[in-house]
Amino acid sequence: MDPILVISIIGGLIILLLIFGTPLKPLRFIGQGIIKIVIGALFLFFLNVIGSNFGIHVPINFITATISGLLGLPGVAALTVIQLWIL
Repeated sequence: MDPILVISIIGGLIILLLIFGTPLKPLRFIGQGIIKIVIGALFLFFLNVIGSNFGIHVPINFITATISGLLGLPGVAALTVIQLWIL
């Protein structure tokens, strides 16, 4: 696609959103969910960096990032226990 066409479409969408507004509740909910998943992935990354000295490795994928993001540090601990004792 032509870059001018893409920029025009994005600009038009921004103008439409400014005129009509956006439904804030669903966007806020989706945004918070995405932020929690990213934070969960960072938790797992730091666990893998620190845990590499102890032989701990939990794979980082959508499911594990969601679990650790929604549950926080107890979720990371649960994933670590599952990785060590069950798998």
